[in-house]
Amino acid sequence: MAADPYGLSRVVGERGVLPQRARQLDPSLPLREGEVLIDVESLNIDAASFKQLKDAAGGDAQQVVAAVQQIVRERGKMQNPVTGSGGMLIGRVREVAPGHPGGLAVGDRIATLVSLTLTPLVIDEVRGVRPEIDRVDVKGHAILFASGIFAKLPGDLPDALALAALDVAGAPALTARYVKPGMTVMLIGAGKSGALCLAQAKRNGAAKLVALDISAKALEALSGIGLVDLAVAADATQAVEVMQKVPPADLVINCASVPNTEMASILSVKQGGTVIFFSMATSFTTAALGAEGVGKDVTMVIGNGYAPGHAALTLELLRSEPKLRALFEQRYV
Repeated sequence: MAADPYGLSRVVGERGVLPQRARQLDPSLPLREGEVLIDVESLNIDAASFKQLKDAAGGDAQQVVAAVQQIVRERGKMQNPVTGSGGMLIGRVREVAPGHPGGLAVGDRIATLVSLTLTPLVIDEVRGVRPEIDRVDVKGHAILFASGIFAKLPGDLPDALALAALDVAGAPALTARYVKPGMTVMLIGAGKSGALCLAQAKRNGAAKLVALDISAKALEALSGIGLVDLAVAADATQAVEVMQKVPPADLVINCASVPNTEMASILSVKQGGTVIFFSMATSFTTAALGAEGVGKDVTMVIGNGYAPGHAALTLELLRSEPKLRALFEQRYV
């Protein structure tokens, strides 16, 4: 392993601070020991971040692009200062420095599985924007540290399809860890991470799958491919309303892209149940104090974007579930 596996030397002006927390990173070349240089093709912006940027821009895609460019120029990485979140990228390996632990060669096309919030990045040119899938196509370069995880893009799946799934690969992997046969599982947020979580929960033997989203269209899409037993169209920021509409769940998985959905999750789970917060809009303070305030004994798990084997598990879900793959192709490809 390289002498600086976490990229501490790339942090500007904050000694001992990790890149994710740092205000600014240095994305300059040449590479340092253990690093990988990537020619970037596309940025998949985190859903909460893209929504915030889009709302702030009044829906103007070009203003969203301008905001992304400004953030990257100022910070040397893509980290939304409002949401604190980033996303991931795809690109081609241009150079591998000595000291990298291995597994990559020049020319490999990869998706980084670490956040853009800790990835040194330069954007030379924006080639297009796809607001419907939170994607910005660019020309530029990024640097992957020796500790950075990645997935080689599979030859049997289109890039856009693989990217859409790998962007949220931690969600179905953690779902696989927590769902037990016979459980009632409730999902908040019927987007791509939610679809993968429901597919994995069904595979694990969940007895009842409940999905809640403000969009009836999103719920219809999941119901149409057999992933939902009960679809509830409701605003997840209205916790009491949600509690009154759903059966108590053993496990609640929150994949919402908006803030203030913590209490809907907590009120919807049984005493002694578990809530997994995959939403980057989650407030730890709101969740912890909220559970205390309503006397709820609930295990709260912060979704980690990494779990061993998460990329392979997620891509296998798409390969083995034709209806799920078709939905992803329709929505994200």
